[in-house]
Amino acid sequence: MKHLKHTLLLFSSLLLLHCSDDDDGNVDIIIDPVNTEVNFQYKTTINVGGEASAEISAFDASTNKLFVTNAELNEISVYNISDLDVPVQESSISLNAFGAPNSVAVLDGKLAVAVEASTKQNPGQIHVYNTSDLSLDNQYTVGALPDMVTFSKDGNYILSANEGEPNDDYTIDPMGTVSIIDLNDDTVTTLDFSTFTSQEANLTSQGFRVFGPNATLVEDVEPEYIAISDDSQTAWVSLQENNGIAKINLITKVIEAIYPLGYKDYNLAQNSIDASDKDEVTELKNWPVKGIYMPDAIVSVNINGTDYVISANEGDSRDYDGFSEEERLKDLTLDPTVFPATLDYLADENLGRLKTTTTLGDIDNDGDIDEIYSYGARSFSIWNANGSQVYDSGNDIATQILANTPSRFNWDWEDNENDKRSDDKGAEPESVTVLNIADQRYILFVGLERNCQVMVYDITNPAAPTFLSILSHDGDYAPEGLLVVPAADSPTGKDLLIVSNEDSGTVSFYENQQ
Repeated sequence: MKHLKHTLLLFSSLLLLHCSDDDDGNVDIIIDPVNTEVNFQYKTTINVGGEASAEISAFDASTNKLFVTNAELNEISVYNISDLDVPVQESSISLNAFGAPNSVAVLDGKLAVAVEASTKQNPGQIHVYNTSDLSLDNQYTVGALPDMVTFSKDGNYILSANEGEPNDDYTIDPMGTVSIIDLNDDTVTTLDFSTFTSQEANLTSQGFRVFGPNATLVEDVEPEYIAISDDSQTAWVSLQENNGIAKINLITKVIEAIYPLGYKDYNLAQNSIDASDKDEVTELKNWPVKGIYMPDAIVSVNINGTDYVISANEGDSRDYDGFSEEERLKDLTLDPTVFPATLDYLADENLGRLKTTTTLGDIDNDGDIDEIYSYGARSFSIWNANGSQVYDSGNDIATQILANTPSRFNWDWEDNENDKRSDDKGAEPESVTVLNIADQRYILFVGLERNCQVMVYDITNPAAPTFLSILSHDGDYAPEGLLVVPAADSPTGKDLLIVSNEDSGTVSFYENQQ
């Protein structure tokens, strides 16, 4: 009887119930089955243009239009995908008079475009267009280098992550900020991180990074990506180079906290990596190295009433003419007590080729390296709303690639070589998005920039995700943006995954065949 009860409960969790009032006045319960299975298969590809012509896409269900940032032509390219087998290119939105597009987002017939100024250290703009006729409804001034734009779920706000990158000489470094555009009264509130100046020592002791030459925390922070809660009350912002996530209260329009993400220990069995591109083998090993999470894209999801933030832990160094933190380990001096010469850590086939940062690791300030730090974590992570890690995928991305597509392990789209990126950041998890199936099953997609693939996981249990499959299509290089279109909004009536591939200038579509 106990097993029967559990079976019935499981079955009921895969159903939707609704009521119908029939002719005899009785209310009948009608059970509609919900298919929570997924089987995404390649559908078709749009060739937008050359390199940098297809970085981020947004879809408008009311018009079946897809909007694609096209930095090559300095426009938003527009496609009607009512018939996904035969996408039709329509008139584009030119941005020549304003600047360069970095990001797009759509909600309720509005298209928001993040536009960086011609001098990217100057304030940027957010343009809002009508998706039906492409007319410009409004434009708002935001912080320097708006790199990502998104709508709150309730449609009240547009948020932009203003990265505030320095110039190449590193003589001008604008503040990194987050702008909140209130669409109810067209006001813009741009938040900086000045209130955290007094907390800098505490934050850096926990793994937050403030390291630009002569930079204050306010200047050094570089917002990268924004995720907003389902109730539109909270936003989280990845601070990639700084290795943190900020939390914003959208009701009070205040940055409430910065969460340092700490470091990942590659000496633990579950975190093994291939650290060399010159070892002539694709083999995962443990090394006394720490990975700096440094998330790029993030996404929020509410599962069973709990908010989670999922990060693609790509990693990113600062490498400018005026300042560079990058060095291969063999060009540094290791502390001989911590790293005995007999183990030959600096050999190319070991750790010598590994790209590391010069800003961390000399604990006793004697000029040699006591701890080795590399960029990114070669994984995705799930964090709770207050920055505590719930799960990290460890070495699972590399493990699954080795098991399922070994010829593409750390494949490099630039030189078409296997194992090319082992010394850098591996497959480079770049982007994440989630498909919510009837609040019953949650499917995570993780875009891998260097492997040109998309990993698919079931995260219905956030503490124990399950790998499902790998998606890829020949000719698609460097997936940058991932976009899910649920079946209810899809022109095909089925769930879609839209992948924007920056370096091949293509947008590819995968359809759930279930």
